[in-house]
Amino acid sequence: MLDEITATADQDRIHDEVRAHYAEAALAATAKRSDSSAQAPCCGPDGTAVFGEILYDDIDRAGLPEAAVLASLGCGNPTAVVDLRLGERVLDLGSGGGIDVILSARRVGPTGRAIGLDMTDEMLALAVRNAAEAGVENVEFVRGTIESIPLPSASIDVVISNCVINLAADKAAVFAEIARVLRPGGRVGVSDVVADDTLSPGERAERGSFSGCIAGALSFSEYRAGLAAVGLVDVAIEPTHSVGDGLHGAIIRATRPLEAISDLPAMPVLPHAMTMLGAGADGCGCGSGGCC
Repeated sequence: MLDEITATADQDRIHDEVRAHYAEAALAATAKRSDSSAQAPCCGPDGTAVFGEILYDDIDRAGLPEAAVLASLGCGNPTAVVDLRLGERVLDLGSGGGIDVILSARRVGPTGRAIGLDMTDEMLALAVRNAAEAGVENVEFVRGTIESIPLPSASIDVVISNCVINLAADKAAVFAEIARVLRPGGRVGVSDVVADDTLSPGERAERGSFSGCIAGALSFSEYRAGLAAVGLVDVAIEPTHSVGDGLHGAIIRATRPLEAISDLPAMPVLPHAMTMLGAGADGCGCGSGGCC
């Protein structure tokens, strides 16, 4: 019982930290400011930006509201890594200012639907405004956490996410929820930060602040094993660029099989997120030595 109480308190603390960080980013984007530390682009080993709007091509950015672009803090472009088909239902975990929801809504067309899930009220309000400004109507924004998705089982064709799963307090729960909401044959196409298998949780924590999208990263083997444990197949992890020493932006793909697997492997013991909190960076943004 005590362990359950402690785990709940830990999860609440993580949610509060991440929520505060992204609330500040949303307020700055709403005001069309680019001076907030929450928006500071993180840099890779060569000093170039490896998070944010730079990872979207000019065509995508050109058709988006300015506030949606300013609120983009991810490590990739998930809508570019999974084929979206007309009429599909797409769920974006941790949808932020709505950039990936808007892009997805355009790709699935008026007969499809793009749903954004976020736990930060300020981001949800910003996303609603951005979608209205972009002129997309086949969208929906839902408040909740990615560890407990408030949607029916087998209701989603594609799950996307942009550098959010690594921030989750309970990643095993996230994987289970992804598998639950996917329809048979449904697909996963997410961008995330993934660590080399040689890095311990403590070593990952040393490389960046938790809400800076680095210290909460799973390793390649942990990611594969976690997705397999919930019955997802065809798991593939493709590193795309370096975001730190032993840390990579990556594309993760998987599929829910048409028939459930009867004998699943056990869920691996994933690193406890609280061991990664308090890993402060020495500064924010490119040229300052860290991500915030």
